Amino acid sequence: MPGLSDGTNNYPGHIIPATIAAMVRLPLTSAEVERGRRLGALLRRARGERSMLETALDARVSPETLRKIETGRVATPAFPTVAAIASVLGLSLDAVWAEIDQTEPGVNPADSGEHARDRLAS
Repeated sequence: MPGLSDGTNNYPGHIIPATIAAMVRLPLTSAEVERGRRLGALLRRARGERSMLETALDARVSPETLRKIETGRVATPAFPTVAAIASVLGLSLDAVWAEIDQTEPGVNPADSGEHARDRLAS
């Protein structure tokens, strides 16, 4: 793919090594952003009156990470992070997934990555 490993890119005079170019993150789809919002709302509801600091420390994540997840600013947090927070809040991962994976009518979840290369190229 031109621009990634052949030394060409959008920054003339600069070469981006293939190892760095492979680390480019694809833009999130609107469905992924919405799923992140639902995850954040679920965790916030489950936390209830418990402090964010206490919850974060018990889950061994930073309070800032928990805050970003709860507000939807981190729409796709790492699995171990979600698992740790869910465990501290007494939520099963099955229950978390059932709550946040609400696909829109007429949208096939298997197609979500179909245009990933197009999103990367834009």
